[in-house]
Amino acid sequence: MKDEKKRELASRKELARKLKKAEKEARLKAIKNRKPFKGLQIRPTVSLFDEADRQEPGENNWEGYGFDIHPQVTFFSVVLLIIFIAATLLFPTQAENIFNSALSGITKNAGWFLIAAANIFVVAAVIFAFGRYGNLKIGGVEAQPEFTKPAWYAMLLSAGMGIGLLFWSVAEPISHLNTPSPMFGEIGAQSPEAVQSAMATTFFHWGIHPWAIYSLVGLGLAFFAYNRGLPLTIRSVFYPIIGNKIYGFWGNLIDVLSVLATLTGLATSLGLGVSQVNAGLNHLFGISISTPIQVGLIIGITALATISVVMGLDGGVKRLSEINMVLAGVFLLFILFVGPTVYIMSGFTQNIGYYISNLIEMSLWTETFRDTNWQGGWTVFYWAWWISWSPFVGMFIARISKGRTVREFILGVMLIPSLLSFFWMSVFGGTAIFQQINGLADIVSAVEIDASIALFSMVDSLPLSSITSVVGIILVTVFFVTSSDSGSLVVDHLTSGGKLDSPVPQRVFWAVMEGVVAATLLIGGGLTALQTASVITGLPFAIILLIMIYSLNEGLKQEYEVEEIVRKKVREVREDLIINEIINTVVHDHALINKDSTENAEKNNKVDKEVVNEIKKKEKSAEKEDKNN
Repeated sequence: MKDEKKRELASRKELARKLKKAEKEARLKAIKNRKPFKGLQIRPTVSLFDEADRQEPGENNWEGYGFDIHPQVTFFSVVLLIIFIAATLLFPTQAENIFNSALSGITKNAGWFLIAAANIFVVAAVIFAFGRYGNLKIGGVEAQPEFTKPAWYAMLLSAGMGIGLLFWSVAEPISHLNTPSPMFGEIGAQSPEAVQSAMATTFFHWGIHPWAIYSLVGLGLAFFAYNRGLPLTIRSVFYPIIGNKIYGFWGNLIDVLSVLATLTGLATSLGLGVSQVNAGLNHLFGISISTPIQVGLIIGITALATISVVMGLDGGVKRLSEINMVLAGVFLLFILFVGPTVYIMSGFTQNIGYYISNLIEMSLWTETFRDTNWQGGWTVFYWAWWISWSPFVGMFIARISKGRTVREFILGVMLIPSLLSFFWMSVFGGTAIFQQINGLADIVSAVEIDASIALFSMVDSLPLSSITSVVGIILVTVFFVTSSDSGSLVVDHLTSGGKLDSPVPQRVFWAVMEGVVAATLLIGGGLTALQTASVITGLPFAIILLIMIYSLNEGLKQEYEVEEIVRKKVREVREDLIINEIINTVVHDHALINKDSTENAEKNNKVDKEVVNEIKKKEKSAEKEDKNN
């Protein structure tokens, strides 16, 4: 009995040793035969190193005076921004007219394209999650997650929290309540049908569509960084298409567009945030709502962001983010419990059902048969805004997602933050709608005057309204600071050739530049200018992201083919070892049984059948194990 156990243990060890050796050899051979790539700063966890010359991040950078920059990307980005800022400040009236015309023209003539693109992003994300690439792991087969699932989910939720949720959580549902989306037909303002359509439309703008965009950008960045060793910049995602040209003109162009998209997306959020801070100060202290006041607030809050930048990632943005998440959670729970709790929770459940049942129609509706441009100020603006934000949010998600499978990554990014957004909107928007339809407050009139005062009008009808208004102002301010600080980190990545450790003065420069762009847009046309900037940059960047889907598919396909070759080789080795083991075992047992006599051919046939049966059993077991893996 002991000898049998020893023999079995030795056999298992031998099998494990040979399988590991076969897997290593097969992976190295498959990778060697794959198209070469240049590995950069972030090293993959598996041995993917090819014989190509390496190009480290920033090896062609210009250094000095506290800066470490990629010259082409930084120069062209700064020049374009300076031209835009100077033209807007020198000719504010003309700039406002141009912004109005551009927003109207783009949304009317190209809105259908942004709507189609957003749907393509959702479909592509679902295919990647549930298709054959779903089990591929970010960082390679041996990569392990750096964070537990609860911690990872928490960070995804923090990525979904921002100025936009605070600004629009009351203003958007109330706007749709009073002016329902034409898609739902001729329904009366503030009617039960208007309530349901208002929440469904809000869910639509904050649900799976934006998070599908973020998931694809994040997946592309994470895959090409951790599986291929390329820099954590948008240009790397296009390696399967243009190869080493990512280090030349085309790569520079992609990163310049990424810088402009990120800055305008951030500027839109910062502009909305400072408008809301101004509204809160007006509500509490009577400070006038005006562009000069808002520009002054931008200067002050940008100064706070600069201090956060100097304090560093751990001392600054991390600590502020933790404080803000706690404040946001307390604020949410307070509104939930002092507001119409049953109405909120019942509406949350029903609104999700209505959103799901109308999702396809809302996704594909383009106002074709109506002489209106309702979508221009809502859906088209949102899709462009999310596309502009995608390098920022995608890079953050990529940094925290090593060791996750493609399926786990996409489903986690698309579903968890969407559900949080739905709940947040249900609590704040549901409370505001309840107050409006029951005559407790006239929030519709407040939104018609200025959308930025909507939140404060809602909390005015609740207990401790002064305290909650102050909390709201603090939340928006800290979101402003953390967004600016984090945004400067992302822009630094893009303008330093993918370096992870750019100098502090460089980050300060980009934090200030974000504030300057936001102030310029407010001077040049307020909310319309903010929306126009997102739409103008989001439109060309949508084309970049559509090409990215194809490039990402090529990269995942190559990785999948390598893993298939490895699995096939491992299975062949396993089957050979199993056959030898079974034959030896059965023949040995047969010899023991017949050691004192010579059996006839019938017993030899019996041995053969036993061997075949055992092999079949082992093969089935191996197949089952392969499927599970």
